[in-house]
Amino acid sequence: MPPRLLTLALLALTLSASPPAPAADVEAGRGKAEPCAVCHGPDGNATTSGTPSLAGMPAYYTHWQLIMFRDGRRRDPQMSPFAERLSDADMADLAAYYAAQRPRARSTPSEVGKFATGRPLADAHHCTSCHGPGLIGQQQVPRLAGQDLDYLLKRLRGYRAKTTSDLDGMMTMVAESLTEQEIETLAHYIAALPPAP
Repeated sequence: MPPRLLTLALLALTLSASPPAPAADVEAGRGKAEPCAVCHGPDGNATTSGTPSLAGMPAYYTHWQLIMFRDGRRRDPQMSPFAERLSDADMADLAAYYAAQRPRARSTPSEVGKFATGRPLADAHHCTSCHGPGLIGQQQVPRLAGQDLDYLLKRLRGYRAKTTSDLDGMMTMVAESLTEQEIETLAHYIAALPPAP
């Protein structure tokens, strides 16, 4: 088996063996999410270009990203100061709240040609190995389907340039092999996928 496929297989096995998320209070998370609504939408479905939707995101993923913002492994002018004030319980509640929300598709139009060639490209790079069937996310891996096009482009370009935090280096490894055209094709394909099964 090629080293890259072996790495993907091991990561998939690790994710499937992860323990369940800590107990959290969805209703408490709803109240704690009020300040987040300005950017991420009142129910986690953002409408601002370049901002990710959090609705339907796996709780582990959201919780882990908040930890990374809190301890400085991820930096953002809005998120970092907000996360610094969160307790572990706050993060668990927020993650549970957003995981319980139904994601809606963004209004970003996808170019038909890029969508058509995006699936073979996603298959060639084994995107579903980590992000799950339909790219709706699982465990510590985010939902990509239906995300904002500009956000997807920013993250993929950041991974390729090694300016975006990457938990295990997998996304950096994948993105380094992508051309700018392939990044645009993948982003258009992913943005047009239905965000929920």
